[in-house]
Amino acid sequence: MSKFDPYTHLNIVHNPVDDTLTRLISLPTTDANPNPSPGDPVASKDLTLNSETKTWVRIFRPSKLPSNDNTVARLPIIIYFHHGGWLLLSAADSSVHSNCSFITSQVPAILVSVNYRLAPEARLPAQYDDAMEAIHWVKKQGLDPGGEQWIRDYGDLSRCYLYGCGCGGNIVFFSALKAYEMKLDLEPMQISGIIMNQPMFGGIQRTKSELKFATDQLLPLPVLDLMWDLALPKSTDRNHRYCSPALDAGRYKEMIQRLGRCLVIGFGGDPMVDRQQEFVTMLVSQGIRVDARFDNLGFHNIDFVDQRRAAEVLDIVKEFII
Repeated sequence: MSKFDPYTHLNIVHNPVDDTLTRLISLPTTDANPNPSPGDPVASKDLTLNSETKTWVRIFRPSKLPSNDNTVARLPIIIYFHHGGWLLLSAADSSVHSNCSFITSQVPAILVSVNYRLAPEARLPAQYDDAMEAIHWVKKQGLDPGGEQWIRDYGDLSRCYLYGCGCGGNIVFFSALKAYEMKLDLEPMQISGIIMNQPMFGGIQRTKSELKFATDQLLPLPVLDLMWDLALPKSTDRNHRYCSPALDAGRYKEMIQRLGRCLVIGFGGDPMVDRQQEFVTMLVSQGIRVDARFDNLGFHNIDFVDQRRAAEVLDIVKEFII
């Protein structure tokens, strides 16, 4: 019987000399659509975030903007971070684009999808740095008379939400810690809530759900371990706070206590569900207002393949935002 190879499972080859990946899988992508045809519910466009780090954002807005008394109503701003286990996907991938379009049209909101750097070419905390740069960029656009029009004219800086899926959920937690620490620096922008959809956390000591779903079709344990191996700073392990924040919470509890409202969504068939519930317990113990929505049925990323589950997740998110 051949030995399981997580690299083969992910269709990647690691180049140890320069710590890069050759990504062998080519997933469908979707172009931005700044001038939608009649009937298209959402417009989108791509803008550079940082030319040196090659990061960029895809902004979405509803094609028909809601109005009050013939004045365009200000919409909440969602800063969104995609899934992909630190190693894969981009803001242009069709699954990410479709999910962002769905959120934008249904909430409705102005959504800024961040194409952050991937690991191992950029290891943590690079992704947190990209997130903070995106948050500051949104603030700047909203205040600058010459800023990006969709944010400046249609977005509400007093109602900004950080939304992350998978590793994106991890990114929004750590960037929110920094954002609340820099609250004065961000004014008048306000982070009104943090949405973590099946956030990615780990640790060395195995949990019951990790052992129960060790051979999970999507995220078997060797794959999860490899993702962390390639994402964490070199010479660290999965007990590092970036991977296991609950383990080290006492050391930065003052930062955690600054957090605002949090929404955590999870599914019982996710190998990381015990980590997510442990994370919720840690937040609650620090006095954070947490809306925890765990469904016993379902697996990791079920909402990306099942439209009914996607609609249920969106209903939870809308309720949290509105």
